[in-house]
Amino acid sequence: MLENIDPDAFLADRSYNADRLIDKLTKREIAPVIPPKRNRTTQRETNFALYRERNLVERFINKLKRFRAIATRYDKLKSTFLAAVQFASVVILLN
Repeated sequence: MLENIDPDAFLADRSYNADRLIDKLTKREIAPVIPPKRNRTTQRETNFALYRERNLVERFINKLKRFRAIATRYDKLKSTFLAAVQFASVVILLN
C-alpha cells in the first residue's frame, strides 16, 4: 500500500518499529515518525510533536466508527460508502 502514495512523513506506533520498514521509508525520503521500542539497543530520534498529531486522527476514526453503517459497511458501492463517511464527518465536525 505504501508504493501508491508519496507522503512527507509516516506516523505509526511502536509496533511498526521494524528496520526493514524504516529502511524502505528512508530510501523513499519519507520521514519515519515512529517512536523506538524501549528495549531497542540503538534509540532513534523521533519528532514527538508530529507524533502527537496521530492521536487526532485516531480519535476522529473512533468517532466515525460510532456510526453503525460505517462501522459495519452497509453500503456496497465505494461511492455510496464514501458519501456516508463524508456525511458522518460533517455531523461530527458540526457537533
